[in-house]
Amino acid sequence: MAGDTQTVSEYIVHHLTNLTYGKLPEGFERYDGSVIGAGGQWVMAHGGDEASAMGFNAIHVDSMIWSVGLGVIFCWLFRGVAKKAEAGVPSGVVNFCEMIVDFVDRTVKDTFHGNNKLVAPLALTIFVWVFLMNLMDLVPVDLIPHTLMLLGVEYHKIVPSTDPNITMGMALGVFILMLFYSIKVKGFGFVKELTLNPFNHPLFIPINLFMEVVGLLAKPFSLGLRLFGNMYAGEMIFILIAALFSAGVAWMLPAALMQVGWAIFHVLVITLQAFIFMVLTIVYLSMAHEDH
Repeated sequence: MAGDTQTVSEYIVHHLTNLTYGKLPEGFERYDGSVIGAGGQWVMAHGGDEASAMGFNAIHVDSMIWSVGLGVIFCWLFRGVAKKAEAGVPSGVVNFCEMIVDFVDRTVKDTFHGNNKLVAPLALTIFVWVFLMNLMDLVPVDLIPHTLMLLGVEYHKIVPSTDPNITMGMALGVFILMLFYSIKVKGFGFVKELTLNPFNHPLFIPINLFMEVVGLLAKPFSLGLRLFGNMYAGEMIFILIAALFSAGVAWMLPAALMQVGWAIFHVLVITLQAFIFMVLTIVYLSMAHEDH
């Protein structure tokens, strides 16, 4: 619930602020009135103003911890399942993980038309990793931030996929693979694809190149921003509903019902967003392997 000393606006801003570490420039006045000395200073940001002043080199510590941690959990879980897998009838977690692997494998076979052993493991990693990051959205919005505030940690976000740095970073990785395989598979044909489509005439090369480059760059942006936008909106709704608890006793039951209802619906959203990110990755890599 929103704290007694916070307005609703302050409550929302607080829950949407990352734990940021970076270098404040020389002469910057901090929240407590102190001024950064010569050469700047590496500190944890206190509020959005300080995070903005840190610039591009600032690190969202909470997003890094949760994304890497969930990735480690994914690797540990599937490694353990792989070691336990045997010819008999699977059960429990082994059966569930095998269902996920079979589902991803069928999706790759139906969508990817090239010959690349990397695509299926990559698709599995993306699907499970993004799903786990999205799943953190179902943790009560006040539970971890308020617990960490008691330990002196002012800001903390636990849903990595609500951070555009994480989603765009993953999209950039997919984009680099697209370029790599486009050049590897098509060679000079990739240049012809960018310059002679859709108008197959030398006079239209500048126009073709402009349209193809814009379309190419739109792929990672749409991939990363789609995931970020959907998850950020979902987190915002959870926070707005949680803020209703501070509106009085009459709002507690409706707010609780709305939280449960949105959480149940959000299970579909987090799964669908992980699936879409995976499928688009497969489609883009399939396009990179198509040599006409």
